[in-house]
Amino acid sequence: MIYRRTERFKKTYRLLSEEIRAKSARAFQLFQQDPKHPSLVVKKMKGYTGIWEGRIDQDYRFTFHFEKEPQSGETICVFRNIDNQNACLKNP
Repeated sequence: MIYRRTERFKKTYRLLSEEIRAKSARAFQLFQQDPKHPSLVVKKMKGYTGIWEGRIDQDYRFTFHFEKEPQSGETICVFRNIDNQNACLKNP
């Protein structure tokens, strides 16, 4: 699987504290090994087609969707947003 980040994701990631960035690095490592890892609590977002959310910790979330690479057909996971739960889920 190919992983990409939106500009919004990159921008909000830079604004996170060092502690949350370290937690998110562990969460993304788990996600790469097993996107359905129980600690990530990955689920489809209600009210949005094709957008998923995952948990970094009790207060922080990330959102993503899947695309297909046009030429190879390989799946691309696009990380859309990362922030505290309220901000992230209001604007996935």
